[in-house]
Amino acid sequence: MADEIKNETVENAEAEEVEVEKTAPKKEKKKSKKDVELESLRTQLEEKSDLLFRTAAEFDNYKKRTEREKASVAEYAKAGIIKKLLPILDNVDRAAEADKETADYIKGVELIIKQFEGLAGELGIEEVAQIGQSFDPNFHEAVMHTEDENLGENVISQVLQKGYKIGDTVIRPAMVAVAN
Repeated sequence: MADEIKNETVENAEAEEVEVEKTAPKKEKKKSKKDVELESLRTQLEEKSDLLFRTAAEFDNYKKRTEREKASVAEYAKAGIIKKLLPILDNVDRAAEADKETADYIKGVELIIKQFEGLAGELGIEEVAQIGQSFDPNFHEAVMHTEDENLGENVISQVLQKGYKIGDTVIRPAMVAVAN
C-alpha cells in the first residue's frame, strides 16, 4: 500500500509538471506578446521623439536662415538707395565748392532739390505736411501754436521741418506750427 501511495503521488506530481509545462508556455506567450507590444511602443516613441527633435532643429535652422536672409535683403535695399543718393551727394559737394554769390549757384541748388524730389517720388516717399492741411498727430508733431484768423482750428500754419512717409509708414513726422 505504501508503494501504491508512492506511485500515485509520483504520478500526480508528474501530471502536475506536465500540466504546468502546458500552461507555462501559454503564460510565456502572453508575456512575450506584451513584451513585443511594449518594445513596439518604445520603438514608436523613440521614432516620434527623434522626429520631434529633428523638426525642432529644422525650425531653429529655418529661423536663423530667415534672419540672415532678412538682414541680407535689408543691406541690399540700403545699398540700392545709397547708390541712387550718391549722384545727389556729388552735386551737393560741387555746390559747396562753387562761388555762392552767382546765379548759377542758386540754380544748381534748385536742381539738387529737384533731383532729390525726383528720387523721393521714385522710391514712393511722400511729404506729410502742407500749410492749410489739418493737423494729424500720426503724421505731424506740433511744436508751436499760432493765432491766425485766416486758418481754422487745428490747421497747419507753418511747416518748420518736412516730414516723410512711405505707404502708411512714417519715416519722420513733420514739425509744424498749428493755428488755434
